[in-house]
Amino acid sequence: MLGFQSYARDMEKDRGSASKGLPEISLDLGDISIEISAKNTKSSEFMTKTGKAKKDHKKEIEHAASTGKIRLQKLFYPVIGIALAIILGLLVINTNEETSSILPRPKQTESAQTERADNHRPTEKWMKRAYAISELFHKVYTPCWEGAYGAMGDVYLFAVTNDSSLSRFHTVEHDMKKMCTGTWVDDRAWVCLAELYWWDITGRNNMLLVADATRRYAEAKEQGRLSNHEGYWSWYNWPPNAGVNERIFTNSNMNQMVSVACRLYEATGDNRFLNDALLVWNGDSDFPGIEKTLYRGEGVWEGNPGRAAFGKELPWGGTSYCSIGASLFRVTGDNKFKKIVIATAKRIMDPAAGWVDPEHFYQLRMDGNGNFVHFLLDAYEIAPDELRDIPEKIQKMLEHVWTNHHGRAAVTLHRESDHGIRNGWNPFGGEDGYGVDEVGTVHAQAEALRAFGVFAYFKNVKENKFGRLLPSRQ
Repeated sequence: MLGFQSYARDMEKDRGSASKGLPEISLDLGDISIEISAKNTKSSEFMTKTGKAKKDHKKEIEHAASTGKIRLQKLFYPVIGIALAIILGLLVINTNEETSSILPRPKQTESAQTERADNHRPTEKWMKRAYAISELFHKVYTPCWEGAYGAMGDVYLFAVTNDSSLSRFHTVEHDMKKMCTGTWVDDRAWVCLAELYWWDITGRNNMLLVADATRRYAEAKEQGRLSNHEGYWSWYNWPPNAGVNERIFTNSNMNQMVSVACRLYEATGDNRFLNDALLVWNGDSDFPGIEKTLYRGEGVWEGNPGRAAFGKELPWGGTSYCSIGASLFRVTGDNKFKKIVIATAKRIMDPAAGWVDPEHFYQLRMDGNGNFVHFLLDAYEIAPDELRDIPEKIQKMLEHVWTNHHGRAAVTLHRESDHGIRNGWNPFGGEDGYGVDEVGTVHAQAEALRAFGVFAYFKNVKENKFGRLLPSRQ
């Protein structure tokens, strides 16, 4: 099994000399105590807590919460840089800990809701719609992968409005670091991505979000979920010999852990995350990666057929690889990734491929429309000239949802009383996937918020109405 222990041990060897002669750092910031010993730094101790060590770590966290102290020890990336980043984050940003004396944790109150309503009433059409969807999402929120979907939609709204109530909801009232682990590997990926988007968009200062995303990633790899046990390198929902008698492809073969690895590489500068991402795409001398296994050229990805998440290898015809290809292009500059992303997005949004409606461009077959829209806009972001028609097609898709297929839908796509959105966007129903008929549930609403929120960001930043570019996009 290729666990994270060997990964961490190798990294410790490579970096061992870096910690020699470095001083111990001990700082006391009121109720927040930070102690980092460079002499004793061991990557493996941070990244591979299992068994008794993991239980002891949990007790340390519980003790910290009860005493009002935060102790960050044995960080594994360049010690001094991370220490300074964390200190800055604690001083400048909400650290999200309940007992922090820097920024007390407010409770959700009627006044807080009123503040949002009074101070952030966007007038632009797509911002208004996204905010309406967000309001219901906050009411039905749950702290797991569905909540992470919505957190990604909200952070794009934050990038436009700088609405502090959105930041407070996801970093204080509902601390992302306390989200569930989930069962399948993509559950972890969504939470990691939500944390890393919030780190990126809010100024790249809150390194506690990076640390938690790293922990989730490390645990998944340590369990053997990055593997070649089915003949090619990929992230798998279950590690080899898991004994679950369950072959589930769709969610793992979105391979969003590759996007997580690219963002962790951006956050830490550690090449091992990038190497993981490239291994999944390219493979090695013994096993191919996803490109050789699943890509047929000209934007065509092919895998085994079957039901969504229970046999089908590629959701939305490989649209998810627009996202991870864009991530790899962003961190490597290799045009190979860009060419495949462009070809994939063009094919998927061509009605002749059978995935979208020829007039309104809504996705015909599956749930997961928040993913679908976000992946396509990831492609557009790295190739706006080649994919200039993508925003217009997505706008038609979202207009179709908001207007209930312009008043002709056989099922409710948009419940106007509270702006609940249906999980599937085919106006005649019949899609494959999870709860496609649900309207306004946390899954359905989070998917919608992700789609409408990300599109509203691109719409408003592109038109220079207000807002700012994300740090990684400048």
